[in-house]
Amino acid sequence: MTDKGIKLAHFSDLHLSGRKDRKGLARLDALLSALSDSGCSHIIITGDLYNSSNPEDWASIRELLQHKGLYSWEKVTILPGNHDLIDLEEEMRFYNALNPDNGSRARRLRRKLNRFCTDFREIITGDESVAGFPYVKTLDYGDISLALVMVNTVFPWHNIDNPLGARGQAGKAQLEALYDPSVKKALQNSFVIGVMHHAYRIYETGVFLDQAFDWTMELKNRKDHLAAMQQLGARLLLHGHFHRFQAYSAGGIKVINGGSFSLNHRRYSEMIIKADGTCEQRFVNVGGGDS
Repeated sequence: MTDKGIKLAHFSDLHLSGRKDRKGLARLDALLSALSDSGCSHIIITGDLYNSSNPEDWASIRELLQHKGLYSWEKVTILPGNHDLIDLEEEMRFYNALNPDNGSRARRLRRKLNRFCTDFREIITGDESVAGFPYVKTLDYGDISLALVMVNTVFPWHNIDNPLGARGQAGKAQLEALYDPSVKKALQNSFVIGVMHHAYRIYETGVFLDQAFDWTMELKNRKDHLAAMQQLGARLLLHGHFHRFQAYSAGGIKVINGGSFSLNHRRYSEMIIKADGTCEQRFVNVGGGDS
């Protein structure tokens, strides 16, 4: 922390091709170095780490963070995206696509999510224990308390309701958990930030093709998720999924889209939280320039 506040960095959608993606990992290494050099207190990555949906690939990011001295509960938060949890090629195979048992799809996704929570347990729980979503991090920076509220918004592939595997949904049980009075009490006097993978806003135009694309990418119950964030007093919402660096508002809360590392590996969102409760946000290009 500096006298000017605490600095957070947010980016999303790495879409690495696998654990042997040397070019992508080298670019991630360079970005992490730049964030460390900038005095960043915490880094948030909002999903789609890989295109492979292979849990064996996740180790390469964990190992890189460890090498950079960043793999800790206090320094990094990572969420999964749909590309991390859904094997689209497998789901669309004939024997799965025509299977009327949606429960098997839910079980496959749940196993993958449990594996994610296990593999990244040290930065989810801060120790060797394993916990699922939703979960909360409260970070103490002296006169500033920061609370991150993480919700998984990836839900199973379905040949009608989620044919591309890209629609999102914040599970009912997760949202009910956030309404527990103990959660709101624990977040009192903290600057609250909601974190998820799927976007609140995509194109939202009257053009038919844009509307069709919106449907395949949307966070289905975004109003329910927004209501949960509002009752917790969230000041910011961070997401990825839709590959556009942008800032907008939803329900009186500022929303930041972390864009796509895969499209621009030098750009990220920087937020400075101050002791008076205000926040300054800008998009930064490593090597110069911001907006």
